[in-house]
Amino acid sequence: MEFDEYQAKARQTAAYPKDDGNFSDGGEAVALTYPTMGLVGEAGEVAEKVKKIYRDHGGVVNDTHKEDIKKELGDVLWYVAQLAHELGLSLSEIAEHNLEKLFSRKDRGVLGGSGDNR
Repeated sequence: MEFDEYQAKARQTAAYPKDDGNFSDGGEAVALTYPTMGLVGEAGEVAEKVKKIYRDHGGVVNDTHKEDIKKELGDVLWYVAQLAHELGLSLSEIAEHNLEKLFSRKDRGVLGGSGDNR
C-alpha cells in the first residue's frame, strides 16, 4: 500500500472533534490538539511495550511482542496521517522530505549529533 492511499483510507475512519482549539491555516480551522495528543499517547504505548520486553523478558523479543508493537505502530501511523491531513500535508510528501533531509545529513557526515538544522 502507498502512503497516500493509506492516508485517504485512514481519513475515512477519523471521528474526533474538529473544533479543538484556536488553530487555523490562515482561514480554515484545523484540528491539531486531538491528533497530536493521540500521537503522543500511542508513541508512549510503543515505549511501554518495549520497556516491558526489557524488564520482564530480558530484552528477548518474541513474535507476540512484535505483533503487539505492530498494532501500536499502526496507531502511531494513523495519528500521523490525521495530523498531516489537518496540516494539508501528504504522507508521501513527508516521507520524501524526511529522506532528503537524512541523505543530505549522510552526505555531509552529520547523521550523528543534535539540532534540527544540521
